[in-house]
Amino acid sequence: MGLFESMKISASALTAQRLRMDVIANNMANQQTTRTAEGGAYKREQVVFRPQAQGQSPMFAAFMHRESPVAEGAGVAVVAVVEDASPGVVSFEPNHPDADAQGYVTYPNVDVATEMTDMLSATRSYEANTTVFNAIKGMALKALEIGR
Repeated sequence: MGLFESMKISASALTAQRLRMDVIANNMANQQTTRTAEGGAYKREQVVFRPQAQGQSPMFAAFMHRESPVAEGAGVAVVAVVEDASPGVVSFEPNHPDADAQGYVTYPNVDVATEMTDMLSATRSYEANTTVFNAIKGMALKALEIGR
């Protein structure tokens, strides 16, 4: 695996984690949204990742034949952004405009502590991949200096 393939792997992780942070921010922004265009309260969203298959390059084919925990893919791809199926929080508020006939309002299934934990995880992953990308870039620059 060459330097550019390593950069592509790191860049795919940066893109995926940025999307994850955007989804988490959207969840936080809608934690009190009781009415959506689809009807009902906002539903928390989550990002689903999968290993990203490398192209048809001969280098990757040779890499696939090695016994390695990362041999099945090279990088990460976002499969989908899915709604969390867990129920929302129900609160008795008969004067709320979105209360049902019994006076209960369903709030989104967004937990601030969970979202903040996920945001920290995404941020740390983003920072780690930034460090990896910069290290690879530094190695490429050093290789170019050797060629002078």
